[in-house]
Amino acid sequence: MSSPISRKWEHAVVTGGAGFVGSHLCKALLDAGAAVTCVDDLSTGRPENIAPLLDRPGFTLVQANVAEELPVNRRPDLVLHFASPASPADYLRLPLHTMDTGSAGTRNALTLAHESEARFVLASTSEVYGDPQQNPQDERYWGNVNPVGPRSVYDEAKRFGEALTTAHAETYGTDTCIVRLFNTYGPGMRGHDGRAVPTFVRQALAGEPLTVTGDGRQTRSLCYVDDTVAGILAAAAHGLRGPVNIGNPSEISMLALARLVVALAGSSSEVRYIERPVDDPAVRCPDITLARDKLGWEPRVGAEEGLRRTIDWFRAEAARG
Repeated sequence: MSSPISRKWEHAVVTGGAGFVGSHLCKALLDAGAAVTCVDDLSTGRPENIAPLLDRPGFTLVQANVAEELPVNRRPDLVLHFASPASPADYLRLPLHTMDTGSAGTRNALTLAHESEARFVLASTSEVYGDPQQNPQDERYWGNVNPVGPRSVYDEAKRFGEALTTAHAETYGTDTCIVRLFNTYGPGMRGHDGRAVPTFVRQALAGEPLTVTGDGRQTRSLCYVDDTVAGILAAAAHGLRGPVNIGNPSEISMLALARLVVALAGSSSEVRYIERPVDDPAVRCPDITLARDKLGWEPRVGAEEGLRRTIDWFRAEAARG
């Protein structure tokens, strides 16, 4: 396997740059020598995520709602549109904001990229596949999505964003790429954001029961954040329009994940079963053939190693109060 494609960027704009994945992207771009403008309204992003970056040369924070404005003074050569509530706790609390960010926010980010002749990357999601009837999911699969269910504000915002990005490229020739991210986890997540990994880790470290929904047989595919960032930047550097799946093809059930977290955390917590959310997908696993073949990318960090790093980070955060 060859190394992922790299490219030297001068100035990158990262919308949602104070979010979980966005903040890791900002750091990776700074480390690679790019100037970075982080645009975030901090509605779901954490100031703590970017606090270590504020004093770094080339980093600028612009607090703004991208659905209303995208005030960037310096012309970028890369626009990464990652602004959006991404966890169930957030998009269920902010349904209209989620849809505005996926529609008007995507349009504003595309306009910035087009006018700047910049490369544009849209952060889409495996949720566009809904509760899939195909497993694993490849990029040709159209999905099985409920457009009026409780998850639809996020699913449909991302599906619309993909359609808008495609139309912009075909109408104006904007240099676009769509990446579909699968279940990214790692340091920097919020313990109460409603996603499985941070929830299980928080509960295990506190000695609380791990709340597994349904019978726990539903599956996810966990991709450590460093691998996700490498895949995104490989897609940005390539001329690929996508969509392209960025995720780990190793599938794990939620019950097995809960037990693994308990073991790695050295916890005595037990499992408690709770009601399964409406429209919760039964399976989730990416086919990453396209990313392997075109980008030379595949994940390198296994679940045990990634979870150990994540648990260590949560433990350190708890010690700092």
